[in-house]
Amino acid sequence: MAVAALWWTMELVWRVLPVAPLHHASVATFSHALVMSLGFLPLFFVGFLFTAGPKWLQMPDVPAPGLLKPVVACVVGWLTLLVGTHVSQLLAAAGVALAALGWSTLTWRFVGIVLRSPAADRLHAKLIALSCSVGALLMWVAAASLALDQLDWVRACAYLGLWWFVVPVYTAVAHRMIPFFTAAAVPVLDSWRPYWLLWSLMTLTWWHGAWVVMDAAGWAQAGLWLALRGVVSALACLGVLALAVRWGLVQSLKIRLLAMLHLGFVWLGVAYGLDAASVWLQGLGQMGLGLAPLHALSMGFLGSILLAMATRVSCGHSGRTLTADNIAWALYGVLQLAVVARMGAAVLPQYAGGILVVAALLWLIATGGWALRYGRWYGVPRVDGKKG
Repeated sequence: MAVAALWWTMELVWRVLPVAPLHHASVATFSHALVMSLGFLPLFFVGFLFTAGPKWLQMPDVPAPGLLKPVVACVVGWLTLLVGTHVSQLLAAAGVALAALGWSTLTWRFVGIVLRSPAADRLHAKLIALSCSVGALLMWVAAASLALDQLDWVRACAYLGLWWFVVPVYTAVAHRMIPFFTAAAVPVLDSWRPYWLLWSLMTLTWWHGAWVVMDAAGWAQAGLWLALRGVVSALACLGVLALAVRWGLVQSLKIRLLAMLHLGFVWLGVAYGLDAASVWLQGLGQMGLGLAPLHALSMGFLGSILLAMATRVSCGHSGRTLTADNIAWALYGVLQLAVVARMGAAVLPQYAGGILVVAALLWLIATGGWALRYGRWYGVPRVDGKKG
């Protein structure tokens, strides 16, 4: 995640400098879209799919060495995409194919765990397994699209990777874990997570993915469809924000680590609201909000929850107290500023060049700072002396 942030920051800074442009063998914007949607986020999933997943499913622990090769394939594949962007589009396609192979292997193993599980409640795991399978398919399609120079398909894969893969996984895990974490930390709250709520949240993500398909087919500009999208997104905004309050948003603000998780979930409601506003502005003949809703979703919702969960897990598995200290809280704050700046670039196109650089630098500080601070905890014994 930090390496992708560094590459994209360099790309944006280079564009505003009075120097010769960087050489590109492929369109950097599409590589950025792929690595931000299908790149580091699935690697983030691997951690909990093969640790919490077996516990949910009453299955034995998964030995980490058995996951090493496909994880390395994913890492090398996405780094190869970044190099190939400047060297050869076929090399970039080969990198995505290698990542697709690694992710397909990991998905196959998780699907096997789900199918063999004796647990009575496997709904969350089944939805995650389905989403991961869709993600693997999209990676293969993206690799083929790059090889065939079909960049519109690459763009579609990046968008569908969000709505039919990454956001559904986040949604399923949030439905199961946010109420659980909150009830454990704030005893006055209950762990409220009915199944109808899960299906409602999942349907919203699938609907927005279907919109990507309709857009590619040329149907998305029809007045009726635009009106329907605006209404659905507005209702989704209100529903998600109400759910955030029901899950204990206000009570969680006293506990930093929990607040990071809840505020990240609020960004999902904001993204839906911005999407509705953008559609309505377009209906009035205005420009709309551009990529602001997309980045509220990707940087705000996905990025914030990733930082919150990775901080929590890093503290817990290194034998430290489950808390967000001043450094973690500051990095989280910088990430929020990055989201706001990126949305500002979308709604102020006349100043976009400079604001984009600011947003990218803030994102790099947040992700790079986190990697430097917490990365040194990995590969060493737990500080509490326990096994691990």
